[in-house]
Amino acid sequence: MATSLKHNITSAYLDAARRLSPKKARRRIVAYVESYDDVAFWRTLLAEFENDERYFQVMLPSSTSLAKGKKMVLMNTLNTDELGHSLIACVDSDYDFLLQGATNTSRKINRNPYIFQTYGYAIENFHCYAESLHEVCVQATLNDRFLIDFPAFLKRYSQIAYPLFLWNVWFYRKHDTHTFPMYDFNACVRLQDVNIRRPERCLDEMKKTVSAKLAELQNNFPTDREKVEKLGKDLEKLGLTPDTTYLYIQGHHIMDCVVMKLLTPVCTVLRREREQEIKRLAAHNEQFRNELTSYENSQVNVSLMLKKNDGYKNLYLYEWLKEDIRKFLETT
Repeated sequence: MATSLKHNITSAYLDAARRLSPKKARRRIVAYVESYDDVAFWRTLLAEFENDERYFQVMLPSSTSLAKGKKMVLMNTLNTDELGHSLIACVDSDYDFLLQGATNTSRKINRNPYIFQTYGYAIENFHCYAESLHEVCVQATLNDRFLIDFPAFLKRYSQIAYPLFLWNVWFYRKHDTHTFPMYDFNACVRLQDVNIRRPERCLDEMKKTVSAKLAELQNNFPTDREKVEKLGKDLEKLGLTPDTTYLYIQGHHIMDCVVMKLLTPVCTVLRREREQEIKRLAAHNEQFRNELTSYENSQVNVSLMLKKNDGYKNLYLYEWLKEDIRKFLETT
């Protein structure tokens, strides 16, 4: 009797275990990314394509050292037979997408179906997607009041930066990183202090700097002017327009020297408004202190909120990425 019962329990346990186990092992696809900051972005994207047959594991490019970065990712993926079926590379485009094969790295990235790139300069540009920035401020301050039209601001910023950006890309396409390097371009398109009441003033100041540099380049390289204009028409096919330039400018510059220059004063005002409201509505000092403490404990640092922002999912660059992943999975 005891033996029979023991046998029945063991059999039931094994049957249950078999039901819980997948009928066949899920295919693991390793995705190498450049750095810690990239893990969450690619994890969010790739998770949309996981099912009973496959899953992705997002990893840094080296398991034997702390070496990171784009070069390490490409080095560890291009020279292996595993690339494609069970291994992919996920990298920031930097300028490689816009260069369209003008350099060896650009050729590798643009022509390899198992290397996935952001198309925009970097992941930071996705986090800075203009349509999502109001939500970032709300999450950081818990105040939903509208202070700045972020899409309109970044559209105007892009329009001002656009003609000078074309010259910057033009020189990089010619393998000339000295005449007008990226750090010189960034210096021309950084924002000074933003006045929340008159945010257009900082754009007016930036336009003066851009116009001066643009005139200098056009004067020094008159034979290149038509070629730069033609480059602009070519780059429209890659999504770069006067209105979308900020998505293709160096990501850290856009985040630190443009968007955070906007978000910081906006969030300061929104927090101050909320604190004044608490003070006005509090029945007595103790209630004021308790409510203020509760509000302060509920706030999130705006810089951290921006880095965690995932409100870019209707951005056309993200849609391009998703389509690339779909095609990859259909052919492997």
